[in-house]
Amino acid sequence: MFVGHYGVAGAAKPTAKHVPLWVFFVAVQWLDVVWSVLVLVGIEKLRIVPGFTQANALDLYYMPYTHSLPGAAALSLLFGAAIALAYRQRYIATFGIVSAAAFSHWLLDLVVHVPDLPLYDDAAKVGLGLWRHVALSFPLELVLLIAGTWMYARAVPAATAKARAAPWAFVVLMAALQVYVNFGPPPPSERMMAILALTLYVLLAAIAAWVERVRTT
Repeated sequence: MFVGHYGVAGAAKPTAKHVPLWVFFVAVQWLDVVWSVLVLVGIEKLRIVPGFTQANALDLYYMPYTHSLPGAAALSLLFGAAIALAYRQRYIATFGIVSAAAFSHWLLDLVVHVPDLPLYDDAAKVGLGLWRHVALSFPLELVLLIAGTWMYARAVPAATAKARAAPWAFVVLMAALQVYVNFGPPPPSERMMAILALTLYVLLAAIAAWVERVRTT
């Protein structure tokens, strides 16, 4: 899953208004942020296999640290703890909300991935495989994104037309990115895939910070 994860960020923001939206954007992709780094250093692995699924060409055959159930839980709790310590408000609630947002990544991946998510180590892999049917996975991504954005826009007041439009302009951009991911050419290499992913996560978090600034000023 890609843009659907950001629907969770939009939905989570109103429950912890002192935490910036960009932090939730990082949280929901935190497992993939770490995954990208581990791919770059050769610890976790993937193959680019055109036609592997209808939605993308990624054979994610070895990711026991970021996408195993215990690994995902540990990384999510670690990120939640770091944010709770950084923002120093409502420690327990912040820890719980941010950790849950981060762990939602694994739960949503479970729906779309083929069986490549280990329940432990690199074994007992699970995944419902919705990526095999892009006619199902693509609208699911958009529904989650739009629903989360609507929850964010409803909870965060906007004083101007520009402020009201900003989140929805972002949705259009992200929908275009999802179209490219699902229907564009595959990444040129495994390493480039990881670099592109990291770059995109940083860029989208930066745009989220801009959207929030426009929305609240």
